[in-house]
Amino acid sequence: MTEAKLEAWLDETRSFAPSPQFSKQANAQPSIYEEASADPVTWWRREAERLTWHDEPTNTLEWDMPFAKWFSDGTLNASVNCVDRHVAAGRGDRVAYHWVGDAEGESRTITYADLQSMVNKTANALIEMGVKNGDRVAVYMPMIPEAVVAMLAIVRLGAAHSVVFAGFSADALSSRILDSDCQFVVTADGAFRRGAASPLKPAVDEALESCPNVKSVLVVRRTADDVNWVEGRDVWWHEIVERQSDVHTPDYFPSEQTMIIMYTSGTTAKPKGIYHTTGGYLTQVASTYMNVFDVKPDTDVCWTAADIGWITGHSYIVYGPLINCATQIMYEGVPDSGGKDRWWRIIEQYKVTILYTAPTTIRTLMKWGDDLPKGHDLSSLRLLGTVGEPINPEAWMWYREHIGGNRCPIVDTWWQTETGAILISPLPGITATKPGAAMRALPGIGVDVVDNDGNSVGNGEGGYLVITHPWPAMTRGIYGDPERFKETYWTRFPGKYFAGDGAKRDDDGDLWLLGRIDDVMNISGHRLSTTEVEHALVGHPAVAEAAVVGASDDTTGQAIVAFVTLKMSTDDASKDQVAVIEELRLHVARVISPIAKPRQIILTPELPKTRSGKIMRRLLRDVAENRSLGDVTTLTDPTVVNMISELMGTEASSDD
Repeated sequence: MTEAKLEAWLDETRSFAPSPQFSKQANAQPSIYEEASADPVTWWRREAERLTWHDEPTNTLEWDMPFAKWFSDGTLNASVNCVDRHVAAGRGDRVAYHWVGDAEGESRTITYADLQSMVNKTANALIEMGVKNGDRVAVYMPMIPEAVVAMLAIVRLGAAHSVVFAGFSADALSSRILDSDCQFVVTADGAFRRGAASPLKPAVDEALESCPNVKSVLVVRRTADDVNWVEGRDVWWHEIVERQSDVHTPDYFPSEQTMIIMYTSGTTAKPKGIYHTTGGYLTQVASTYMNVFDVKPDTDVCWTAADIGWITGHSYIVYGPLINCATQIMYEGVPDSGGKDRWWRIIEQYKVTILYTAPTTIRTLMKWGDDLPKGHDLSSLRLLGTVGEPINPEAWMWYREHIGGNRCPIVDTWWQTETGAILISPLPGITATKPGAAMRALPGIGVDVVDNDGNSVGNGEGGYLVITHPWPAMTRGIYGDPERFKETYWTRFPGKYFAGDGAKRDDDGDLWLLGRIDDVMNISGHRLSTTEVEHALVGHPAVAEAAVVGASDDTTGQAIVAFVTLKMSTDDASKDQVAVIEELRLHVARVISPIAKPRQIILTPELPKTRSGKIMRRLLRDVAENRSLGDVTTLTDPTVVNMISELMGTEASSDD
């Protein structure tokens, strides 16, 4: 890639007009933003009509800042909205999930009628185990259909699920069970990863040594490994679920019934149990899934490449798609299970039309080369999405060109566990797109960028991202700790929800997300975002991935330290490392400013990542400042940080 081409890609004035194939959506909703802006509460009341209510709500919003209630006098059942109503409407034969296992050739096709039968049987089994309205149930599962079934069965009974990512440690699992007082756990004996069995049940057994209130554990047989068994507590899924009736008459619950408890990660403090209630959450995930992805349930095959252990999986693998009666891919493996072209084979085989994944994964796929997607027919794709962190412009353009064939619009979405649903994104057919920009808030959402004093900044300026009025899927708080909720999200800018992220408006007023504010560095009095420097580094043709942190510096206050992984096949990789590093430093200076030149660039084969694929920048900051690393058990490969420490010439220690 030439320097001129890079500069064109990074040019914020470069944009792609709304795609012509989405003109029907644009014509159907010409004033969607204006209508929602004029009266957001009425807008969301109308969007709630996407759901089937047992008792229609007459109250829309009750707002006692920072606590909101949406549709509070309405009653409904989340499971009915996801499954039963579609079967009753004659759509039971539609495929809900094409499940693709880690192993080549392992797959299952589950229709909505199949899903209804599975959910009803599981609900009846949970009743037999003692689960009732208001209980909390922990789910610690691999990406298998039974995980979705368990979630739907739990909420069908009026209980709340606390899904814990199956890569988390026993300590992480026990802390979450204790905090939300879960009395039941659903798990599997193990999972598969690149063809190898990985045990899960031992972690549950260890976690429950400190969780005396857990009454029962429901276990799916997945890997057929021998497991420790506690008689009177542990129950095999195939023994209790399969003998149940596939008929279950649901009850209906208040809109503000707690439905989801999900714990945020990446903090050394007590984990925050973010909880969501039923009616508002379901309304917004249904609305955003339909509008952001322009879903055509009769023809689309949708793939959200995430894990149900994270909010993306909750909102856009389970609830949003199922409410809209979509057909989906659910994939158990990692991107290179069975080969580095596995994703492209899946898209080709199932004629996937919508792909939604993380920038980290896109950069990994880039690293593996252009020839892999080129060798497969990806022409079925019509829309691409990104989620999880700001995407650098080069990855955005690679995604568009090599995966989308320069015909698929990209919806770069911003949201959080706390927001429950997408808040910022282009709308295909309605808004233009720019490489790396999230563009604008969705209809019904109030977003601003403010300075230190809470005043709105102008175009061309950066600041803090805030949300200015309530939205239906917003968290109702931190489970059991309302004061912490107020302190964490509502005190920095009174009357506004502070997301913890930085953002800037370009000259057109479009939004660019800059990542967490603790990723903003102060270099000799100049504020620089780590994201900006990362984007510049990844824009170099030799670089596959980069992570940038700020480290203490006696001269400049903070200095930039970059950790860089080079592409596997590049002439630059064979150069003298000193020459490569100097070339990258000069490249950053050209793209941003000489002030942004990293003090250090560490070339490393891998970056420390969680099992969900996120780069653990907190650990890199610790390495850069030679601090103890703390807990590294959530990393895919905990030895990576020690390797990086050695490359830096430090001796960072770990508590693990």
